[in-house]
Amino acid sequence: MPSSTLESITAEPPSLTVTWPRLRLFLEGWQRFRRHRIAMVGLALLALLLVLCLAAPVITSYDPIRQNLSQALRPVSADHPLGTDHLGRDMLARLLFGGRLSLLIGFFAVGIGLAVGVPLGAISGFQGGRTDLVIQRFADILLSFPGFLLALSLVAILGVGLRNVIISVGISAVPSFIRLVRGSVLSIREQVYVEAAYALGQRRAMIIFRHVLPNAMAPVIVQGTLSLGFAILVAAGLGFLGLGVQAPTPEWGTMLGEGRQYIFRAPSLTTFPGLAIFLAVLGFNLFGDGLRDALDPRMRQM
Repeated sequence: MPSSTLESITAEPPSLTVTWPRLRLFLEGWQRFRRHRIAMVGLALLALLLVLCLAAPVITSYDPIRQNLSQALRPVSADHPLGTDHLGRDMLARLLFGGRLSLLIGFFAVGIGLAVGVPLGAISGFQGGRTDLVIQRFADILLSFPGFLLALSLVAILGVGLRNVIISVGISAVPSFIRLVRGSVLSIREQVYVEAAYALGQRRAMIIFRHVLPNAMAPVIVQGTLSLGFAILVAAGLGFLGLGVQAPTPEWGTMLGEGRQYIFRAPSLTTFPGLAIFLAVLGFNLFGDGLRDALDPRMRQM
């Protein structure tokens, strides 16, 4: 009886001491983020793009793939608010459905970068020694290529297609996460609570994923947000060169590549996809900038 009573007493306070401070920190971060007007503009821009893309079947009734050559290169009208392309396909429908694919590529590619780069960076920084040397030389090899050139080289090896584009863009984002997480872990592993976990006999894997990584995630979240814009740009560049998502599937970069042949006759074929890419990348950059300020511990006293 006394032992169970002691267990119940000692089991409750940790949940309170963990949950409420984290909730308070989250609310404080949200308040700092709300005061960042530029970041709120970025969030509103991203929300608008996301809603428009998700509501594409409601906004337009046109099939983004179906051709109608009799309606080719039509100007802006009531029937076609953004005109039609060289094959008579509605540009608004292609832009909205293409946005779904472009955003999907960005999220999945950054997800690959996080899934590979974060554990490697944590192991590299925490383990040190030969393991650190091998992982860092691997990151150096990837960093020796510019991001777009690395993705281009990987597509040339793997072949064109949606899956290979996601993999290529994701791998090009890996080295930045490795370096970022390693730098954070190098400072965190010297903290007192990590030494206490060692003293309690916890395994290294448990210490890394339970104590070190959660405290290193703030800069990773910011980097991941900023990397989304970069991933969309790289995927659009591959599509523009004809090495990304293949026609007739709509994707912003592919639409740019198709429209460049008609840039003087129908400039809207490149203007609207280019503007969509610009707004998406701008939104992620503004949002990431505000998120960085909100998660910066030095801003908590302001």
